[in-house]
Amino acid sequence: MLILLILIILLISLKYAWWAPTKSFKYTRIMMYHMISDQLDTGKKTGLRVSESMFEKQIKWFKDNNWIFIKMSQLKEFEDHEKVVAITFDDGYEDNYLKALPILKKYEACATLYLVIKRHDNDWSVKKNPKHNTGVLSKENKLSDSQISEMLDSEIFELGGHTITHPYLLNTPHDEKVKEIHGCKSKLEIKFNTKISSFAYPFGIYTKEDKNIVKESDFDSAVTTNEGIVNLNQIYELKRIKASGKDSFLEFKLRVLKGFKGFI
Repeated sequence: MLILLILIILLISLKYAWWAPTKSFKYTRIMMYHMISDQLDTGKKTGLRVSESMFEKQIKWFKDNNWIFIKMSQLKEFEDHEKVVAITFDDGYEDNYLKALPILKKYEACATLYLVIKRHDNDWSVKKNPKHNTGVLSKENKLSDSQISEMLDSEIFELGGHTITHPYLLNTPHDEKVKEIHGCKSKLEIKFNTKISSFAYPFGIYTKEDKNIVKESDFDSAVTTNEGIVNLNQIYELKRIKASGKDSFLEFKLRVLKGFKGFI
C-alpha cells in the first residue's frame, strides 16, 4: 500500500512538476492557441480547442495579474519589461474573430494571428500523417478576408506568416519551401496592406534549411511549438507555451509560471 502511494505521488509530481521553480518574469511568455471552441461530440478531447469560457478566464487572469500584452512585432521593444505575454493563434479559424476578438477587446489585450493563406477546404493534417483523414479540419470554418481586415483595423490583431498551404516542410523540396515561406509574407503584405514580421513553422517542425529561408525572407522572428519561455538569442526558434483544451485552469497557470506543465 505504501509503495502504491509513493508511486501515485511520484506520477503526480512528474505530471504537474509542482516542485519546479517559477521561471523569472523577466522572460516573455508566448502563448499558443488555435481554436476558441467547445470540444466536438466525439468523446475525444483535443488540445487545439480551448473553450470560450476558459479562454476568457485565462485572459482575465493575465489582466488581473498585471501582465503586459504585446504583439510579436513588439518582442524587442519589451525585452526589458517583466510579466510580458504575447497571445498567438495559428492557422486562421473563424472563431478567432467570433469569440477571441471580443474577449481580447474586453480586457484590452492584443494578439498575433499566424495565417495560412490557402486555408479554406484544406485538410493539412494529412500532409504530416495520412491517417488524419477524417475531414474535420477541412470542414472547420476559417476566417474570411473581410473578417481578417476587421481584426487588423481593430488594432487588436496583427498578422504573422504561416506559409501558403501549411505544408509538411520535411517532405517539401527547397524551391517549394521558398515559395511557401517567402511567398506567404509578400502575399499577406500586399493583400492586407500590412507588415508581416513574424513566422510560425507548420506543425512546429523545421530544419536548419527552413530557418535560413525564414531569415532570408526578412522575417524578424519565428515561433515553434516547442514548449518553454522566450530566449531572444534564439529569435528564429522561439518557444511557446501551449494553451491546451485538455488542461484545467491550474494546469494552464503551471505552464505559464514554469514554462511547462510536467514531464508526462
